[in-house]
Amino acid sequence: MTPDEIANLSALTMLARVNGEEWSRGRFGTIHWSFSQMIAHVSRGEMIYPGDVFGSGTVGGGCGLEMDRYLKPGDVVELEIQPIGVLRTRVVGAT
Repeated sequence: MTPDEIANLSALTMLARVNGEEWSRGRFGTIHWSFSQMIAHVSRGEMIYPGDVFGSGTVGGGCGLEMDRYLKPGDVVELEIQPIGVLRTRVVGAT
């Protein structure tokens, strides 16, 4: 899918799953700060380089801290934005 194929960015469904269990679900349009606002804030205190990755957190109510739930080594975390795709990663312990 290309950006021009997304008619309404704010309507995209975002999901966070841990070990297949849904921890949060919401719409992109409910994020508190826009990416341009986040980038402006970060750039006040540090240099931003091409390729830097910004994490925006979760949609409301989806933060593990808010739910008193925490990740542990071996957990599989999936972050999905429908219909763009899924980012899946396994939590590992410190070496």
